[in-house]
Amino acid sequence: MNALTVQRLVPADHPAFAGHFPGQPLLPGVSLLAEVMEAARAEPALQGKLERGSFTAAKFLSPVRPGSMLRIALQWDEAALGFEVHCGPALAAKGQWRWDSIE
Repeated sequence: MNALTVQRLVPADHPAFAGHFPGQPLLPGVSLLAEVMEAARAEPALQGKLERGSFTAAKFLSPVRPGSMLRIALQWDEAALGFEVHCGPALAAKGQWRWDSIE
């Protein structure tokens, strides 16, 4: 099993916060998944695998607010990438991306 942890700051002026939700800004789940994929694409060992797969599970467990620091933990093997996203002490999201194991 391979592992990597990446930290990413969610800027307070992130465009996804506009209108989502007025007075209670919240990073949409799709934007959080984009942060996970961006972190994964930066890992050379995952190059080429991500294009052959899809999310098989994603759970959103805690809100991510403007200015939050995310800790994205990635673990992968020959068949899948698992991820957890922590926002401070809270688990904000977790899930899995599976790909075709034929190379």
